[in-house]
Amino acid sequence: MPKVTILIDGGYLRKAASLVYRYNPDFIEKVALSIVRKDEQLFRILYYDCDPYTGTVRLPVSGDRRTFDAHGWLDILAAKDYFAVRRGVLKFRGFKLKKIPVKSTSLSDDDFFPDFEQKGVDMRLGLDIATFSVSKAVDRIILVSGDTDCVPAMKHGRIAGLQIVIVQLPPPAQKLSRELLWHADECRDIQWPADAEKFQKN
Repeated sequence: MPKVTILIDGGYLRKAASLVYRYNPDFIEKVALSIVRKDEQLFRILYYDCDPYTGTVRLPVSGDRRTFDAHGWLDILAAKDYFAVRRGVLKFRGFKLKKIPVKSTSLSDDDFFPDFEQKGVDMRLGLDIATFSVSKAVDRIILVSGDTDCVPAMKHGRIAGLQIVIVQLPPPAQKLSRELLWHADECRDIQWPADAEKFQKN
């Protein structure tokens, strides 16, 4: 029975799921466990994401201060069985216009949205694949990501003898790129968990 680990790009899964479902630790756990097949032994689930941004910034038009003080739920996820959370850093990159081109000559703060950028998530994911390639703690890595930045790490894992499985999420997720499919041993199509309806947004 092959031993498997699941590596989840949190930003990718959230983008695909949160249009329909309430994205929270219980939902993530349901999705992760549904990926493992009966003939596989689960070793660990590694989840890569950033805590919400905390800080005070000035709004782009009024200049008023806005404080971001969201409480993260990654600690709750990290406490679940088989889960380990790898945290990147969320950087504030300013404000961007919601609609381009601009049709109004009078703009307000409501015409902008805060722009955040994840830092360090891809690096941590790649390092973990490299670590598994050396340690041989698992036979198969199951990757939930749509980011082609993962390709070098995927190639490294295969060269080291690991099987790399890429997961195709159900709609509204986009189809995986050819580059990801080329460097995976298997593309595993999954469905949202059967009881995911309880997480549906109203």
